[in-house]
Amino acid sequence: MRKLAIAWRSLLCACLFLPTLAAAHELRDPEGPVLLIVSGDITHTNRGNEAHFDRRMLEALPWRSIETTTPWTDGVSRYRGPLARALLEAVGARGDSLEVTALNNFMAEIPVSDFRRHDVILAMERDGDPMRIRDYGPLFVLYPFDQHPELRNETIRFRSVWQVHQVTVR
Repeated sequence: MRKLAIAWRSLLCACLFLPTLAAAHELRDPEGPVLLIVSGDITHTNRGNEAHFDRRMLEALPWRSIETTTPWTDGVSRYRGPLARALLEAVGARGDSLEVTALNNFMAEIPVSDFRRHDVILAMERDGDPMRIRDYGPLFVLYPFDQHPELRNETIRFRSVWQVHQVTVR
């Protein structure tokens, strides 16, 4: 009888706390202009089968700073933005690769392993200023080039998409 009572209590606790756990993985709706849409093999959405992010939602993710030169800019700059792997965690990404699409429809395929191996960010700021569209923004897939010189190759340069607006998890 005691085992049955413990089993019922455990079941009751699971029923009470399961909605709370599920809510912890839900994404809130964006309140401002949508900067990024994530779709594909994801489990956490806020608009149909997609995850839409405004600036405040992206700012709420864990951020990193990278001081680096890039093949497209002059000198060393300090870039800041959310870790790409934090974005993938936020949407419950289950795939092995991403199709990252820019505003001009340029698209690059990026293996998720890049984001586990390196602190790749979605740069939103350069030298303390928000990145505008004409300055590679609002989001720029940026690798830590100066910290890892082996990243200075054509493959990684191709994956460094700027003016990002959509990510599809495959």
